[in-house]
Amino acid sequence: MARKVREEELKGKLLEKEHLDPDLLELSANLDDMNPEFLAHVFDRLFAAGAKDVWAVPILMKKGRPAVTLKVLCPAVLLPKIEDVVFAETTTLGLRYHPLDCHRLEKRLVEVETPWGKVPVKLGYKEGQLTQISPEFEACKALALKAQVPLKAVYEAAKQAC
Repeated sequence: MARKVREEELKGKLLEKEHLDPDLLELSANLDDMNPEFLAHVFDRLFAAGAKDVWAVPILMKKGRPAVTLKVLCPAVLLPKIEDVVFAETTTLGLRYHPLDCHRLEKRLVEVETPWGKVPVKLGYKEGQLTQISPEFEACKALALKAQVPLKAVYEAAKQAC
């Protein structure tokens, strides 16, 4: 069983204070005529251009065509750079924009001990109260492969250690 982290250890290294991220845009484009294998490359280019988040949602377009909606969250000031990437790397002929603000929790990083080794864990705090526990996936995966145990066992042990 993993050792429980003491309250003072849960404070960990401050990564980001709780705040409101203003002046963001959510961009979206429906892609029904693009090779879906290209999406990973598009994601990499968008993150390199400064996107805060990128995701794709499977959809069904008119006439039953399968497609994805590409979504990008970015600061409004980066819109020209993000547009350049989307128009260069995808088949879309247009982009929709929605302005929004984003409430970001305080983020801290701690390292916890599991029966298989140490795992970095991100903790989210809302108004000083711990509300989110997120073990680092790649660290859990590496330990699971090395110890030949289920990934979910390592992941849960890391959460329980908090």
